[in-house]
This record gives sequence, structure tokens and C-alpha cells, in this order.
Amino acid sequence: MTETLLVTGGAGFIGTHIVAQAIAAGWCVRVLDSLRPDVHPVDAAAPAGTEFVRADMTDADAMTPAVEGADVVCHQAAKVGLGVDLGDAPDYVRSNDLGTAVLLAAMARAGVGRLVLASSMVVYGEGNYRDRQGPIAAPPRDLADLAAGRFEPISPRTGEALVPELIDESAPLDPRNVYAASKVAQENLVRAWARETGGHGALLRYHNVYGPGMPQATPYAGVASLFRSALEAGLAPTVLEDGAQRRDFVHVSDVAAANLAAIDWTASAGAGTARPFNVASGEVHTVGEMADALADAFGGPAPVITGGYRLGDVRHITASSQRLRDELGWRARVGFADGMREFARAPLRDPAAS
Repeated sequence: MTETLLVTGGAGFIGTHIVAQAIAAGWCVRVLDSLRPDVHPVDAAAPAGTEFVRADMTDADAMTPAVEGADVVCHQAAKVGLGVDLGDAPDYVRSNDLGTAVLLAAMARAGVGRLVLASSMVVYGEGNYRDRQGPIAAPPRDLADLAAGRFEPISPRTGEALVPELIDESAPLDPRNVYAASKVAQENLVRAWARETGGHGALLRYHNVYGPGMPQATPYAGVASLFRSALEAGLAPTVLEDGAQRRDFVHVSDVAAANLAAIDWTASAGAGTARPFNVASGEVHTVGEMADALADAFGGPAPVITGGYRLGDVRHITASSQRLRDELGWRARVGFADGMREFARAPLRDPAAS
């Protein structure tokens, strides 16, 4: 008997890749998506081969029938990115946290006990660091240092720049912007749901996802999309700070495969489980290296290092994905060089309708 998978946000960038892989794997796929005009192009449509429910995540009346009959839910719907300013905060909380609460309540009523949540690396704040005395949490960077072009986090013990290391899922959470706070709240809601219902949840902490179909020309998009959109417009990618920020860039097809592996894992996970997994390629690169690779593959213009900064940004965040490899049998298949060559010429999603 074919099982039914509900994918919230299934018409979005990552969601469409999950839907395609799920259909290929034999799932009956139902998509719930609001097709918000500030996110989707004017001609946005349901992914082919799916049962489609057009509704907002906060609409409890629509959520109840969407969840009925589903065997597992893959929750991708969210407002993403750092945002424009604090005025975005109510929409982040409504879309991400209230929407997740409405979904979980509907799942509890319907007896649906398997969930995969799209979380994010932003829940950690800064990554792992050490100084000469050992591991240490990085304090928020000082505004005066940023303005002076001193971008590395400084050890309060030694006064020297901290040394970045890979972060794993045992690290404490330290959200440093509104989007990050909303993702931590989503994780905590899923933990509460799992404890109270005996549900089985996987919390997938995505690192910097890129690939075909990324949204373009939006302040909420990831840095890879911003650079690629600039190149498409004949402009030089503008790189904040000094370009030495360390990140892990993971291809969207690998992220979709991680979701399918997590969906399978929830079938055998212990009752009351809500387990986090880093979804990362395992390759550390700087933002400047990524901009250079894209520009080279596209054929220019060369990136421009601006020295600018945003207070909500973190300096370095790179992950160990050992848990995902060991427990779910997942491996990243697309390497950085090949992925950037593909992405330089891959189609982007049309601009949002408004």
C-alpha cells in the first residue's frame, strides 16, 4: 500500500526538490502551500503529480483535512532569511511558529505521528570556537570592531581572535536574530509535540543550501542566490565583511535526499523522539571563495569585497554531519566545485509577484 507524504511548503525551492524525489521513490505526495505572492512568482503552481492544498499554515480549518490520511509530514513551509528589519518579526513568528503549532495540533488530532522539520544552522548562532585555553563560546561581535573592519570574534579570556571549528548537534542553541529565534521555537514545539503524543520527529538543521530553482532578487534569499542574481543582471557580486566568513554550502538535491532519509528514519525512531541532524556537505569554504567560484563559472564580473556588515550575521558556522551519515546512511553527492559550476548556469525561480 502506497503511503501518503504531506509536504508543507512543497511549492518552494527546497520543497519542490523533496516532492520530486519523493514521487520518484513511490510516495503519494500531498502539498500544502499558500503560494504567497511575496515569495512565489505570479504564475506559481502546484508541483506536478501531487494532490494540492492551497492554504496558509495558520489556517486551522484548512490544515485539518490536509493532515487527514497522511502517514508522515515533511514541514518545509517557513519565512526564511535574515529579514529586512525588526518590522519583519511578527510575520516570522506568525508564519514559522504559529504555523508550526497549528500543524502539530492538527497532527495530534489526526493521530499522525511522524514529522520531519526543516530547521536551520542559525539556531546555533556563532559556530564552535576555541582559544589557547580550549573551547569557548563566542560572544556577540562588538559594533565598534565591525565598523573598524575587525570581523573575527575575540576571546574574552585572551583578547585574541578565536579559532573556528566544526559544530555538532550537542552544541547549545544561541539564536542571534528574529529568524533564528523562530527556528528555535519551531524545534521546541516539535519536542513538546513528540513528548506529549509519543511522536517521532527529525529536526534537520540545514546549512547554506543552493542549487537550481533558488528564488532570485529578494532580500530574504540566501547569499548564493544574491550572488547568482547579481551575475545574471551583469553586476558584480558584493561580498560583506572581508569575504573570509566560513560556511558549508550544500546542494539542494542532497538536502532533499536527507529529507527522504529522515522520513524513512521516523518509521523506526523511538516514541517521543525529536532528534536534530546537521545537513551539511562536509566541505568548508568561505563566502568569498563561493563568490569567486560562481563568478568564474558564469564568466564574471568579479566579486567586490565591500567591508560592510549586518549585526545579525555570524562570522563562522560550519558543521559536522557525522550523525546524519552514521544514523541515516546519508552522504552528500554534489561537491562544491561541480555544484557551483552547475549553479552558475542553472535556472533561478522567477522574482516574486510583489
